[in-house]
Amino acid sequence: MRFDILTLFPEIFSGFLSESLLKQAQDNQQLEVHLHNFRNWTHDRHNTVDDRPFGGGPGMVIMPGPLIDCVEEVQTLTEPPAHILLTSPQGKPLKQIDIERFAQLPRIMIICGRYEGFDERISQILQPEEVSLGDFVLNGGEVAAMAIVEAVFRLLPGALGDQLSAVTDSFSFGDRLLEGPQYTRPREYRGLTVPEILLNGNHQAIDKWRLDEGLKRTIERRPDLITEEIQRKIDEANMPKRKRKARPKTDPDANL
Repeated sequence: MRFDILTLFPEIFSGFLSESLLKQAQDNQQLEVHLHNFRNWTHDRHNTVDDRPFGGGPGMVIMPGPLIDCVEEVQTLTEPPAHILLTSPQGKPLKQIDIERFAQLPRIMIICGRYEGFDERISQILQPEEVSLGDFVLNGGEVAAMAIVEAVFRLLPGALGDQLSAVTDSFSFGDRLLEGPQYTRPREYRGLTVPEILLNGNHQAIDKWRLDEGLKRTIERRPDLITEEIQRKIDEANMPKRKRKARPKTDPDANL
């Protein structure tokens, strides 16, 4: 997979891309991340990328010219053309299902916002998918771009030591519920002990416990994740089983 990241501050990504699993994936050519400073597409001696907003107001707005020129040139660097994401607090809040969709793409371009945002004509011309990390504001889109890269990377085949990790994570695939509690050594710490069921070696019982605990945690912390289908399954699981009534015995000679 290839990422092209358009940013005014490419140096921000140096530590992020040069450590841990992301570095290994790039060394193994499983992942490509290319940084493009769209200030390099300016045409004035001051390398201007922003200007005051028409109509007045605080801050500066990113101009359409340099950014659109950058996008159009970067798109020609390789095939296929990238799916364009634009980071913005006005964008759709990302969910794991979006990340799973992105992981199926061969190439993604992420445009990092700055200042008061983008000239509206950038969206009108490029038609990007505008995305957000949530209902809060950052100084720029670089942190959001890092989050997207890492979230997508985790779903690539072979990215993690155990690919099952990406399947059982919170929000992932299947039921989209939160993951339940996890424990490791020591078995007892400051009077708190590991649940006995995790120590008995009965993996079927352990799987059920984890599912139940994940469901309980979801209901407590994120009830908005409980869909009608999941609620129906919960109701069916909690419904007492009906005992079949014994059919009355009849005298075989009664109708003779």
